[in-house]
Amino acid sequence: MAYKTITTIITDPVAERAALDAAIELTAREGGHLEVLCLGVDRTQPGIYYSGTSAIAMQTSLAEADEAAARVQKEVATILDAAGGMGDTHPIAAQTGSLAQILGNYTRLSDIAVLPKPYGDDREHEHEAIVEAALFDARIPVLIIPPNTKLPESLDTIVVAWNESREALIAVRHALPILKNAKVVNITIIDPPVHAPDRSDPGGALSQMLSRHGVTAEVSILAKTMPRVSEVIERHMTDLDADLLVMGAYGHSRLRESILGGATRNTLQMAEMPVLMAH
Repeated sequence: MAYKTITTIITDPVAERAALDAAIELTAREGGHLEVLCLGVDRTQPGIYYSGTSAIAMQTSLAEADEAAARVQKEVATILDAAGGMGDTHPIAAQTGSLAQILGNYTRLSDIAVLPKPYGDDREHEHEAIVEAALFDARIPVLIIPPNTKLPESLDTIVVAWNESREALIAVRHALPILKNAKVVNITIIDPPVHAPDRSDPGGALSQMLSRHGVTAEVSILAKTMPRVSEVIERHMTDLDADLLVMGAYGHSRLRESILGGATRNTLQMAEMPVLMAH
């Protein structure tokens, strides 16, 4: 399988230029087609206005969202034309509460979504909702690109965060087109359970599965020597000078992670290099 239909969702072509450029680059490498959803967000919350003003406020806010979507589309179209016109742009105006349904419907036939990092100083609630719409509603893999980060010319060293979960396995399957071209694939396991089914050979079954796809993998067993798993992974990636992290997303519920934190949320907050994840 190759990535032939690639989608990115842009709300600000300047702040999110790294993700747009990465989507263009990946599309060129894969010989695919790029779909750019140019999003204007209506943040109106029905029910918080005095009687009689709600309809007026909603109409005004939706009109502003339409204008924002058209403005983003115009800027993105210029960038795509300069890159050779390899894709299409689609202006979309949506209320925050309906983002999941609308974006899930638009992206469900894509092979992968390339999206900007959802956390940071200039990030709003909708940026997290965009990532979750692709993961949970469209059920497609997501390639997260941090700000001011370029997609490496070649993804030679890839770390696979492996914890035996369904989500991690789905992420590995979706990443196979990239893993096959890597020089080093490092299966990273942190504190494997002593009673796990593969306790005598952690990561062995996954390594064997990958080898049948032509992927040569190595296994690293790490101790959790830092408070968060994401910190251990980040340090390991730095030690290996890795180009990409592959991991499952939201092994716990989104609500639990939003309140208590978790590996997915912490990794996305800390990410300084591309992360491919799936649920």
